[in-house]
Amino acid sequence: MIRSKGKTLFSTLTQSLRQQSPFLLKRPTPTFQQVTKARHYASFPNWSSNGTGTRKYREFSPNPRDKRFQLIVGALIATGGVYYFTHLEYVPISNRRRFNDVSLDFERKMAQSAYKEIMSQYGDRMLPSYHPTTLYVSRVLKRIIAVSGISDLKWELHVIRDPSANAFVLPGGKVFVFEGILPICQNEDGLAAVLGHETAHQVARHSSEKIAFTRAISCIFYLIAASLDLSGQLSHLLLNFGLLLPFSRKMEGEADYIGLMLMSQACFDPEAARGMWERMSAAESSMGGALAFASTHPSSEKRIRKIQEWLPEAKGKLETSDCFHQTWPQFQAFKETYW
Repeated sequence: MIRSKGKTLFSTLTQSLRQQSPFLLKRPTPTFQQVTKARHYASFPNWSSNGTGTRKYREFSPNPRDKRFQLIVGALIATGGVYYFTHLEYVPISNRRRFNDVSLDFERKMAQSAYKEIMSQYGDRMLPSYHPTTLYVSRVLKRIIAVSGISDLKWELHVIRDPSANAFVLPGGKVFVFEGILPICQNEDGLAAVLGHETAHQVARHSSEKIAFTRAISCIFYLIAASLDLSGQLSHLLLNFGLLLPFSRKMEGEADYIGLMLMSQACFDPEAARGMWERMSAAESSMGGALAFASTHPSSEKRIRKIQEWLPEAKGKLETSDCFHQTWPQFQAFKETYW
């Protein structure tokens, strides 16, 4: 009888406590990890009610004080460090050290896909190889390729009848030049500045480097964003404007430097590069160009200023090429082999 009354009394007290303070008897004693997470998320809306006044806990990550967790993290960091340092290399001409784990085969496959898209869009506007404009561009391009160190590629030139001021080189040596950029170049020296810049991207393998950088940084950044409870849109914004766009502008600046050295070694006047980019800047202004902050290219003012700084070195490269006698062996060996 006494035992029965005691059970009834204990049950009544338990029910009362549950109604007044759900945390006391509804859940077991929280661990150190739960307490730490509770303090961290106390001000976040992720705490919700299930309708009875009982709050729901978030799922908790492994305890950072757990030795096994520390060993796993340490092993991952060590493995990543070894992988990173074993894939470092130097960029030709600029001698910048960079991480690149993208193979040439993968780079070529990416270029083939892009080549098909471009040909499907502009294939009916390609000038023939015997067209005077194509021959004019080809004459300049041959000299740039001859000093690039990658003349063994299967180079292909495509001149597109289009008013756009554009030119680019796909990995593997597929060169595209739009007619609209030729008036801005004005002459062979100005065209050499453009072709030298675009060839420099191929020399430095910037396409593969950007893929490697984006892949590595995106993985690290999204892991950090997830742990800090950042939204997907916010993390994407920070990734683009905080890392990827500045990195792209860095590669564009490097292509300016390498291109200037290439055109000088190929016996073109490096002073023409400054004038060409000044005309390009004026053309962008008249067309309402994008802000430099949101562009993959440096601002025209910064680009011209850097070229001015590199001109003494470029002129030295021009003098050592013995251009006045046309005895530089690269061009003599190359000029009759393509197109």
